[in-house]
Amino acid sequence: MKCTFSEIDPVQLRLVAFDLDDTLAPSKTPLPAKMSQILHRLLQRHQVCIISGGQLEQFQTQVLDHLDLETQAATRHVLHLMPTCGTQYYRLHPATADLETCYCQDLDPRLRIRTAQALEKSARELGLWEENPWGDIIEDRGTQVTFSALGQAAPLEAKRAWDPDGSKKQALAAAVAREVPELEVRGGGSTSVDVTAKGIDKAYGMRALLQATALAPHQVLFVGDRLDPQGNDYPVVSTSVPCQAVTGWEDTVALLTDLLK
Repeated sequence: MKCTFSEIDPVQLRLVAFDLDDTLAPSKTPLPAKMSQILHRLLQRHQVCIISGGQLEQFQTQVLDHLDLETQAATRHVLHLMPTCGTQYYRLHPATADLETCYCQDLDPRLRIRTAQALEKSARELGLWEENPWGDIIEDRGTQVTFSALGQAAPLEAKRAWDPDGSKKQALAAAVAREVPELEVRGGGSTSVDVTAKGIDKAYGMRALLQATALAPHQVLFVGDRLDPQGNDYPVVSTSVPCQAVTGWEDTVALLTDLLK
């Protein structure tokens, strides 16, 4: 169920879940100062979940390093972290702020090798393999294998220009899905394709979150920039959690400003 922000009942709202790249921050960059400030305010009133295709290290450098949770002990227990499209789930220990693993759905190593081979083969056949990338094109994240067309460290401007209509990612995802039909293959961020276990995606993560928090779907709001059918936020729609699409972190700040009035 998609929604508009006006349909959310702020009295019943208990948790706000977010995608990370292009929802809380520009792709692969730290939280902007305005976002850090408003997330601090949100954590005083609601639980917060971040669920993204990125790996845990990105959560650390993009989010945790900029929230000053070492001095915000009262808010540690209300933060939920779900890297690699919800295939991993972490909480912060309320006393020490250490990361604690709730679950981690690792793929079989042999299957990850097959997936990496399928990604490269399909990308080369489609003319989508970059010979001079900015960093690794294929990354084995344990629970997920991710293809980043221009490399993990590509500049934001280049990433946005690579596939503005999503057709390249869609073609690659379809080709890879034929190679590894037992896995879930979905377009991720602006240049990425994510491969996970079948049925282990952001919908899986959101259902695990609802169970862990004992919340009903109507008590949660999900905010993401890729709620289109080809996007990796789209599976959340199937959970009955209300979903709000945004176009960037500035849009998210505006939405939260309204919420926290």
